[in-house]
Amino acid sequence: MKQIMIATGNVNKVKEFKEMLEPMGYEVLCLKDIDKEVEIIENGTTFEENAAIKAKTVSDALGVVAIADDSGLEIDALNKEPGIHSARYLGHDTPYDYKNKVLLQRMEGKTDRTARFVCSIAIAVPNEETRVFTGVMEGEIAREIRGTNGFGYDPIFYIPECGCTSAELTPEQKNAVSHRGKATEKFLTFFEEYEKTH
Repeated sequence: MKQIMIATGNVNKVKEFKEMLEPMGYEVLCLKDIDKEVEIIENGTTFEENAAIKAKTVSDALGVVAIADDSGLEIDALNKEPGIHSARYLGHDTPYDYKNKVLLQRMEGKTDRTARFVCSIAIAVPNEETRVFTGVMEGEIAREIRGTNGFGYDPIFYIPECGCTSAELTPEQKNAVSHRGKATEKFLTFFEEYEKTH
């Protein structure tokens, strides 16, 4: 069975990739499954760059096909913060309940509430060019925390065409419109072609 390494220790992301790739006959592993320590320095300035850095670092270190993603929330009125620092915003271990409250406070009095979720998925194959696929979900910052589905910033991200926050969507509804769903669709289209030639 062919192996694919997911360049993350995030169990939610590993689960998503397993659901996508195991039916295609792949054994999906993550960095926690191996003994070797791989140091990843995320020094990119965009989601695309950071996803590519993670995938290529792991692919080069282990000589395997590696996939990584980088995603986050951009708020226009806050100079696109938290942006690429979304996971580390206000500290890596700070609960999202608190992060969401702080962002709502920072948005008080702002008329421009436009925001977007961005997700970039990179695939690095030894001795080949690293490819990156990006999906975007446009929306607004809500006036209050709403919904209990999803995770992270979902409860403060309002999607006008859905009439609710991302945290009020079912997983199926969210996958149909989300940044990660769109990036995944592009990635899978490429990967199915890749499969035929490797």
